Amino acid sequence: MAARGTFDRTRKRARELFDRGLSCRAIARELSVSISTVSRWAKSEGLSFTGRAQTKTATVVREFDMVAARARLAQKMTANADKALDTLDGPFLVYSFGGKDNTYEEHELSEAPISARREAQTIGAIAFDKLTKALEKDTSALPAAHSLLDSLAAGFTAAAASYEAPTDVE
Repeated sequence: MAARGTFDRTRKRARELFDRGLSCRAIARELSVSISTVSRWAKSEGLSFTGRAQTKTATVVREFDMVAARARLAQKMTANADKALDTLDGPFLVYSFGGKDNTYEEHELSEAPISARREAQTIGAIAFDKLTKALEKDTSALPAAHSLLDSLAAGFTAAAASYEAPTDVE
């Protein structure tokens, strides 16, 4: 650790590290000073580490939520495309209703007409295209999500290791 009063020479470097987004602990490690020294310096400069950590965590959580939302949407798109394409297998029901007598008519065809085939294939193609693009985007947030989960696990492990059970005093 640095001797008392020597931090004055490293204030500029501390500010550079703060502006780069380093935590209080990381700045202290980089400058070989105590965490409390960096904390006092930040307070005297009107700087805070708390909001930055919360913002960074919130950003990671939001990215993780967006990955999950894209995955849910991908599942729905796939299910709808599968359903549309499955209607092409086997007999196909066509119907109409209305007319001057407001009647309902239906006929079963041995296979889907070309217009139904084209529509189902368009649905499948659009789903495939969108899913491909969505999956390309998914990979960016995964390392951050894993990092967040690893940090939480490490925090819980550290807290558990330092936990002392209360002793019963009678």
